[in-house]
Amino acid sequence: MLTKKLSTLHSFLLLASRRAGHLARQQYDVIVVGGGHAGAEAAAAAARMGAETLLVTQKIHTIGVLSCNPSLGGIGKGHLVKEIDALDGLCGRAGDWAGIYFSILNRKKGPAVWGPRAQLDRQRYREFIQAELLGTPRLTVLEGSVEELQVTEPNPEEPGHHRVTGIRLANGSHQISARSVVLTTGTFLSGSLFMGQTTSPGGRIGDAPSSAGLSYTLQERLGLRVGRLRTGTPPRIVKDSVDFSLVEPHLPDKHPTPFSFLNTHVRCKPEEQLLCYLTCTTPGVERVVRESLHLNCHIQQDTKGPRYCPSIESRVLRFPGRAHQVWLEPEGVNSDLLYPQGLSMTMPPDMQLLLIREIPGMQRAEIHTPGYGVQYDFVCPTQLSPALQVKSTQGLFLAGQINGTTGYEEAAAQGLWAGVNAARWALSMPPLALSRTESYIGVLIDDLISRGVTEPYRMFTSRAEFRASLRPDNADLRLTLKGFEEVGCVSSLRYQEAVRVRDSLQEALAALQTLTLSAPNWTKKLPNIRISEVKTTSLTGVDLLQYRDVSFEMLASAFPECLSRFTEFSQRLKIEAVYRFHCELQKKEIERIQKEENMALPQDIDYFSLPVSLSQEVREILDRFRPSTLGAATRLQGITPAAIVNLLQYVYHTGQKERGPRRNKPDHKEDREEELCARNASIPQ
Repeated sequence: MLTKKLSTLHSFLLLASRRAGHLARQQYDVIVVGGGHAGAEAAAAAARMGAETLLVTQKIHTIGVLSCNPSLGGIGKGHLVKEIDALDGLCGRAGDWAGIYFSILNRKKGPAVWGPRAQLDRQRYREFIQAELLGTPRLTVLEGSVEELQVTEPNPEEPGHHRVTGIRLANGSHQISARSVVLTTGTFLSGSLFMGQTTSPGGRIGDAPSSAGLSYTLQERLGLRVGRLRTGTPPRIVKDSVDFSLVEPHLPDKHPTPFSFLNTHVRCKPEEQLLCYLTCTTPGVERVVRESLHLNCHIQQDTKGPRYCPSIESRVLRFPGRAHQVWLEPEGVNSDLLYPQGLSMTMPPDMQLLLIREIPGMQRAEIHTPGYGVQYDFVCPTQLSPALQVKSTQGLFLAGQINGTTGYEEAAAQGLWAGVNAARWALSMPPLALSRTESYIGVLIDDLISRGVTEPYRMFTSRAEFRASLRPDNADLRLTLKGFEEVGCVSSLRYQEAVRVRDSLQEALAALQTLTLSAPNWTKKLPNIRISEVKTTSLTGVDLLQYRDVSFEMLASAFPECLSRFTEFSQRLKIEAVYRFHCELQKKEIERIQKEENMALPQDIDYFSLPVSLSQEVREILDRFRPSTLGAATRLQGITPAAIVNLLQYVYHTGQKERGPRRNKPDHKEDREEELCARNASIPQ
């Protein structure tokens, strides 16, 4: 089926381009601006929800392009990919199709923090995403540039000061109406490219810059607080110019683990996987960095860059005298290029070549495309609701790097959820939020809207309080059922499979629980497993499965009549047994947080006249961030436990009915917004 889709891709691109002249007479439920990872997931999700959707992108053939590292997943990021897939998103299945090197990171630790990851074939990934969008009903793709948003007076029955009703294309002749708009502009919003002392407008090399009108609309017409962030990408190395005898090869997993719950295997055969290689920097690299600083205007500026993926210049200046790892990663099965992870740089191209040749294995390396830096605008995400809708503007949703995040996975997760809620808004359905107690996507969104960003946000497992419950292996049980029954973004085929898995796991665990033997009898059944005979209580099959050396296959061999039919779930049952006790301990805390998240705080509440005991500082913080729930308020820096208790009493006693008018002090409000934006965007690196 996929091959058939890919074969029609070229004709689809031509057809989509020809449709542009007719779009001015059409009305859409949802318009998605931008065809990157956030835009692709947003458009597909909105269409799956039943909304007539238009995806507008500058170049149709760059939809799904991997702009930087050709990889997917990792620690924390792999959790997001699994959750996106559980909600019927695209990137997990695309990763299984395009993967050429699969590995589980963090395997020495518990399964809750394993990081599924894959190196990808750039061309295969792009073709898969484009083919999926082609095959999505109710989705139209348009090649064009958006000049500005169409803004009008708000619906008085809904909160907000403005209402978005569509877009106007850069050619000035096309105004396209929509009930909701999702902006996924990536690094293109007032983007600038940096290489040495050269600066040019743009968000990605080889692509035209975005229209200045869109940034103007956000800041001037809608009054949104906007900051500035930066990122970069390394030079691409010609593979044949590398001496692989001087670098350390790293093998992939012998048995690739698919991202998607619908797949039992990946496209790439285990023996056909490519290798990655490890090398490291030398004192010569540090010398080149220091000698080129006066030629590098990007590194001299104080715009905040990604802490966890810094440029080689930043790493050398921050940690002098150290050897830094450099991974040489393949870009595709038929590609003659390597991606040197860890060598993002913005110095002049001739200095980049000098630096590269100071690294073992690359003394004669050739650069195919030099590295460069990007600076771009982002919207301070504390202005968003849990649905990723701009609080002050009805029908406008933001997703991806425009919200201050970095990474394909973070962008795709936001895109999916923004697309879901944009469709729900357009179809007159109430918005939905994902709790941080039920998903990493919920953690991501809650962190953004509650705390804002001071640097590009990256997901880690350490950001989630309930890691034992939010595992990669159970994302389908956590989200697929909800995605079908409550959200509406999951197909019946995926739902039926998730129900089958859930029922089978429950039945298997029940069968294990009924297997109750004394320690001596278990020893007779499993003579190779050391079980303390001091234990006086009986042990169930679930108890035995918690032993490190006991696998489900062992138990199925000992009790084939009741367990053999569940062997396809062997690993999942092992993980469920190991984490059962931890998950039980977390249940009460999860229930408490969910209760707090169900206590809504009115968005028009006047915190400065609220008749409860709150300090002036707390009132200012609450007024600045305007948390949507009591749970979100607890995570704001500077909010005291006493303030939460007083807010709780207020919400409980008023039943959320007492809503004071918003105070009329615009000058003070603007001062606080400018202060917050400055704090978020101008911290030196």
